[in-house]
Amino acid sequence: MDFAFGAEDEDFRAEARRWLEAHPAGEGGRAWERKLGADGWIGLGWGSGGYGNRTATLTQQVVWAEEYARAGAPGRTGHIGEKLLAPTLLAYGDEEQKDRFLPAVARGEELWCQGYSEPGAGSDLAALRTRAERDGRGHRVSGHKIWTSLAHEADWCFVLARTEAGTRRHHGLSFLLVPMDQPGRIEVRPIRQMTGTSEFNEVFFDGAKAPHVVGGEGNGWRVAMGLLAVERGVSTLVQQIGFEAELGRVLRLAVESGAVTDPVLRDALVRQWAELRVMRWNALRTLGDAGDAGAPSVAKLLWGRWHQRLGELAMAVRGAAGATGPGEWSPGAYALDDLQRMFLFSRADTIYGGSDEIQRTIIAERVLGLPKEPM
Repeated sequence: MDFAFGAEDEDFRAEARRWLEAHPAGEGGRAWERKLGADGWIGLGWGSGGYGNRTATLTQQVVWAEEYARAGAPGRTGHIGEKLLAPTLLAYGDEEQKDRFLPAVARGEELWCQGYSEPGAGSDLAALRTRAERDGRGHRVSGHKIWTSLAHEADWCFVLARTEAGTRRHHGLSFLLVPMDQPGRIEVRPIRQMTGTSEFNEVFFDGAKAPHVVGGEGNGWRVAMGLLAVERGVSTLVQQIGFEAELGRVLRLAVESGAVTDPVLRDALVRQWAELRVMRWNALRTLGDAGDAGAPSVAKLLWGRWHQRLGELAMAVRGAAGATGPGEWSPGAYALDDLQRMFLFSRADTIYGGSDEIQRTIIAERVLGLPKEPM
């Protein structure tokens, strides 16, 4: 199987590299999103419908993502709108919704967050309790979402809510678009993690206006599953570039500290390197294969545990120093270096985005055809 990129892809790579070298990103944020949008780097995979900027083939999208990661460019605050909302609107939205929202995302002007998980309804999304009632031309949403990335910065939230009273599980749900600027109707509470960061939030809706339904009322589960199918694609390859950089830091540290002379640690590091190569080949093999229902779940199972093992290895290579901070400790201070943050954050890798147990159930039922668990 040929995993090489073609001549046009390499020309595109050179263009992307030149642009990234000419545009230092700083801290990212809204200004960076607008810069990306102004020069046509948002919406590469949206096709030729006129909603995005330049168009690019699937392999060129991979090239851009690789170069972005290798350049050390900042984490995107607009990726939820570009990578999740936009493909969903292109597949299920009406023309009015596409015209209203896609150009603003492409210009980097509006940021989005995802209102899926709830207390008691994380991996089991169908157990959600957030409800929405009809109100004129739209809905009023009431409920509680959690682990909502970037909700404190977002302009809009796409929310999965129950719009048909008396329904259960996957039935009676709708995919709603909710403006976040509704004082008294929406409250955002940041969640401070053990890494000291707080990019996740709790979001409380109290009769918040939701003027748009995507895909028709009662069809929310179908739309939500369509969104989750696109969530893992090119993004998996981007993620692996970051993993490669983290593994490189651990390898350098092992050589500098002499830990690499330990045969057990050396064997574990070689395994991490080899498994990362296998994950890349698997991601390239399945890229764009919409018919492979188990591919996203297999990818999640592979990288989640791999990243946890890398965090554990980083601390093993550090030894006792891994338990101390990079600077002088003082009361109230909580300083961590990059590898310590990676170790702590990776504890959640096998839970968020669908736990390992959920991924195995998907593979068992949808790919292997095993009988479903009794409800």
